[in-house]
Amino acid sequence: MTTTSTSSRLNDVDLEAVTGLVRAVQDDPTRAATTWAAHVTWDGAFASHASVRGFAPTRSDEPPALGGGDTAPNPVEQLLGALGNCLAVGYAANATVAGIEIRDLRIDLQGDLDLHVFLGLAEGHAGFGAIRASVTLDSPSSREELEALHTAVLASSPVGHTLRNAVPVEVTLA
Repeated sequence: MTTTSTSSRLNDVDLEAVTGLVRAVQDDPTRAATTWAAHVTWDGAFASHASVRGFAPTRSDEPPALGGGDTAPNPVEQLLGALGNCLAVGYAANATVAGIEIRDLRIDLQGDLDLHVFLGLAEGHAGFGAIRASVTLDSPSSREELEALHTAVLASSPVGHTLRNAVPVEVTLA
């Protein structure tokens, strides 16, 4: 494994914070159970925005071909981005814990979507039929170390697991 730092930071990740969280969950497993939230507000037409914690709202809109104003990424593009962002966090966290330096990391994602169900022209599965992600990772570490890192990331990605496994979703009308 390659390291370039003797301090408590590698890949700009605070090792003490990560190991502190791991210790806290090991000491009290109930601390691992978390709930995350978002509040979405419709802005008219096909535009909306999501508010999460204290951050600036994340806008959403559809491209003109789908009747939108093209002012922001649409929800399926945001889903691809969420998977890519989750994988990036996984690479940074797992690489840092393993002592692997990341010089550059890029993740390109594509998803195949048939619009028939969305447009009301058919019944069935409205979601992605397939998602592909290509990871480009620049590191001085060996190919074997990077393969092990890749395996660890795929085994621990919350968004990846959510997409690969059936998850109960309950949507109620208030």
